[in-house]
Amino acid sequence: MTTEPTLPIPISYIAGNYYLFSIDAVTYLRREHHICGVLIGTLPQIPQQNVFLGLPLELMPEEARLLVEKGVACIVDEVKVQNQGMKALMEADRQKYLRELESQGLQAMRLQASRKEQQREKTLKKLEEKKAKAAKSKNSSEDPEPAPAVADGSKDDPVVDLFTDSQPSSHSQTTSRRTSTTVAPDNAMGITPATARPPLPAEPSAEQLLPMPQVPSSYPLFAHLHAEGYFLSPGLRFGCQYLAYPGDPLRFHSHFLVVSAEWDEEFDLMEIIAGGRLGTGVKKGFMIGGAEKKENTADEESVRTFSIEWAGM
Repeated sequence: MTTEPTLPIPISYIAGNYYLFSIDAVTYLRREHHICGVLIGTLPQIPQQNVFLGLPLELMPEEARLLVEKGVACIVDEVKVQNQGMKALMEADRQKYLRELESQGLQAMRLQASRKEQQREKTLKKLEEKKAKAAKSKNSSEDPEPAPAVADGSKDDPVVDLFTDSQPSSHSQTTSRRTSTTVAPDNAMGITPATARPPLPAEPSAEQLLPMPQVPSSYPLFAHLHAEGYFLSPGLRFGCQYLAYPGDPLRFHSHFLVVSAEWDEEFDLMEIIAGGRLGTGVKKGFMIGGAEKKENTADEESVRTFSIEWAGM
């Protein structure tokens, strides 16, 4: 079960890109703020690394800026965070981190022991039902007089003895279950954290914070569609800037191929025709949008969008 991350979420700025290394932050932003990003981490044990990707999650500059403007995240210089954080790391912090890993290992071992106990009880129950059914069918075919002998026979059955002799009473069974799920610290499972991040300070210092990301001219259109409830992802695979989904991309196909344009920008009519034909060919709409320029800079930008479909296909 994931836990809610502490806000604002630090977005790591590394070599001109924006990354998230926390699985809790990734799931929270996807669930609450419609931010999907792109997973770029590889798994060495799986050869098809272009399909099975993991952490870190790379964000577009538009996504990072939107989160900063909403106060959900902040941009941090990851180099400074690592260098200064490791220098400030005390031995007490290290021991606390190791104890947390040990606690997670004990919890995992208890869960495994509990599942084994449940499976054992389920197997015993099935065996008892099978024996009772066999005894009932045998009694119905013979004289009902040897019914006590069946009970005696079951007592002598070595298969039943294997389970029933070691089966305690209801009170003893509860005690046995509690004992079996008690795990010594030496038997704790080894826990590998989801990331290699050491226990650095949770809140970055003012020196580690960076200004808002620089974004392309298409950012007003991105923010407008996001405010309308769309999930947005990079559109390189379809030759556009963004793909707009009506819901989570794990549940829905994209509805629009989104291309941004300046308010007074001139573009070739063939681009509209090509976009419309492409969008209709892949069962999507072709959307062009842009921000209307205001004479007064204090006025908010108004974004208008136009959806195009090729009706001849």
